[in-house]
Amino acid sequence: MADYHDDLRLAHVLADAADATTMERFKALDLKVETKPDMTPVSEADKAAEELIRSSLQRARPRDAVLGEEFGSQGSGPRRWVIDPIDGTKNYVRGVPVWATLIALMERGEGGDRPVVGVVSAPALGRRWWAAEGLGAYTGRSLSSASRLRVSQVGKVSDASFAYSSLSGWEERGKLDGFLDLTRACWRTRGYGDFWPYMLVAEGSVDICAEPELSLWDMAANAVIVQEAGGRFTGLDGVPGPNSGDAAASNGLLHGAMLDYLRS
Repeated sequence: MADYHDDLRLAHVLADAADATTMERFKALDLKVETKPDMTPVSEADKAAEELIRSSLQRARPRDAVLGEEFGSQGSGPRRWVIDPIDGTKNYVRGVPVWATLIALMERGEGGDRPVVGVVSAPALGRRWWAAEGLGAYTGRSLSSASRLRVSQVGKVSDASFAYSSLSGWEERGKLDGFLDLTRACWRTRGYGDFWPYMLVAEGSVDICAEPELSLWDMAANAVIVQEAGGRFTGLDGVPGPNSGDAAASNGLLHGAMLDYLRS
């Protein structure tokens, strides 16, 4: 098995730099915000954080490819860094502290590209989560000060806590009925949104979560963290990994039942 210790340490260094950049402009009264062609917002902090990460990777890993939300794809090869400079930009621009920088390394294998390193850093919450293939998943202040993550052992949907982002996406894709049936069957539902539900699944605080439309940069880091915490991360089609354009994450015990609801 490959050793990803150095890549994980680099991802933490990148996250430290991004945190400093994003926190400097968080709640700034003169923050510049634009609307992208897909009608989602992008702030100057999104762009600055991604540019910083890209320039650092160019120096530290010049042979690796990079894919980022704001500046697209660069380079080619079997290793690719996938970056979301601010996951939760709508929260960021409104002063809500639930946003994070997502950094993942994906590596090509026999089954296609898979995430092997992931860091999710939410500086306004004072939280960070990370994982590397074969090394486990952790949360804490640093690599040397961390707690191991493990998913829950809840085995019944009726006992499960289900997290989601919004209703509109499910309605737009004709999946609202199945989604609502799942919410009715669960013990508890909460709309935490963005990266946070996946981290809560990895921590064992939430048992299942799902979203109907996502990009690779929204999912790659989350996927390896959930998997290394003992959970499952697939598309709504059940295909493992972050490549399906949507996502379902669970403690593993509830995964099949969740997908049955969401496919109906």
